[in-house]
Amino acid sequence: MLLIHVPRLTNRLGYTLNVLFRVILKTDFEITAEDEIFLQSNLPKLCYGRQKIGDGLFLRSCDLLFQTTIEAQSPRCFKYEDTVALFPVHNVNSDFPFDIFAASFYCLSRYEEYLPHLSDSYGRFPASESLAFNEGFLTQAVVDRWAIMLADKISARYPELRFPTRFFDFEDSLDIDTAYRYRNKGLLRNIVGFSRDLSSSDASTEFRKRLKVLLRKEEDPYDCFDYVIDCHGKYQGMSLLFFPLMADYNVYDKPISYQNKEFRELLQHLCDYGKMGLHASYASMEEPERIAVEAERLSSLLHRRTIRNRFHFLRLVLPQSYNVLIDSGILHDYSMGYSEEPGFRAGTGNPYPFFDLESDCETRLTIHPLVCIDSTFYHFKKCSLDEAEAIYLQIIDEAKLVGCTLSVVWHNQCLSNQFEWEGWRPLYEKVLAYADAAKKNN
Repeated sequence: MLLIHVPRLTNRLGYTLNVLFRVILKTDFEITAEDEIFLQSNLPKLCYGRQKIGDGLFLRSCDLLFQTTIEAQSPRCFKYEDTVALFPVHNVNSDFPFDIFAASFYCLSRYEEYLPHLSDSYGRFPASESLAFNEGFLTQAVVDRWAIMLADKISARYPELRFPTRFFDFEDSLDIDTAYRYRNKGLLRNIVGFSRDLSSSDASTEFRKRLKVLLRKEEDPYDCFDYVIDCHGKYQGMSLLFFPLMADYNVYDKPISYQNKEFRELLQHLCDYGKMGLHASYASMEEPERIAVEAERLSSLLHRRTIRNRFHFLRLVLPQSYNVLIDSGILHDYSMGYSEEPGFRAGTGNPYPFFDLESDCETRLTIHPLVCIDSTFYHFKKCSLDEAEAIYLQIIDEAKLVGCTLSVVWHNQCLSNQFEWEGWRPLYEKVLAYADAAKKNN
């Protein structure tokens, strides 16, 4: 047990202490604002504020965690040991030259996303607007690194306080934007598809492939689900999640109809092998009431409550998007990542509670950060398979180093191993094998 002295307890400070100590470091603590209680206690002590009290550890604070408004901030990055530090403090008695708690809260709350910024063409906060990308630490789990630094400092001062070992974990998930390339799309969409095939550069091949699949002489190339299940059968204890799109058809949402019998049977089958979540539609940003409708479609199909979500195109705007999920009964979101860059958008890979800056309160929604997406490497970074593999392994090494959860996203069309995605199945298997080896070496 650790005793922490603070000048006054705010929602922001209580939240940050909870995430760093209970969520990441798996260690309990008590908080007091009473000097006498703190000075007389025999517990390991940490003082956070402007003035040092007692002979325990001292972390000099800045103002961020004692504010209740959203204001422009100057985090001022600098190098500290083997990582970056934010919110420098200048006090000879402070055990760190920066405010670890303020820096962590700034990253976890996604404070910068509440401030004026340039959105991308899809209305999202892009990586290029983030401090982590521009300062070159997006691929570091900085919040986890800071928590470990703090734990090491506390343990050096108080050897009797032992922090539990942190373990690397791996979450593999599959976004199902459209379950099939040719099948179950209806007469009109296939007529349009045949017309498009005939106008393509390889018209005869594409036309014949579509025809063979529709005549059930070949498997649909996007139907890779048994392959994914077989791959996971080789690695025990590795989470597998599926996020099907349950939207109505529009320009950006082009799913197989949720009323289609084969699609419904597929999702019921996949439930036996992994957890299921909603892939909330692109259109839900403009029409948030769609989320409850789409969640109900999935719930009625699976005969179980829908509690997980990932936004299609990762269209996430804070805090509105998350508040809609909460109102719809969603408890877990898996959208906290960037489409165009791999990395730790919130500074951690660990699941943690969402803090609504506008309401100044912790919520019941748990954020599961995602770190790598297949389409990032192919569509945005234009990586070769070797380059993509190197980045995947680097990210796994980082998550292993700090003992956090790593969540990665694939699409079933990527794992078709056909068309532009040829060669991606071997990469998928290499990533799973490398992550499995990392878990076994925990």
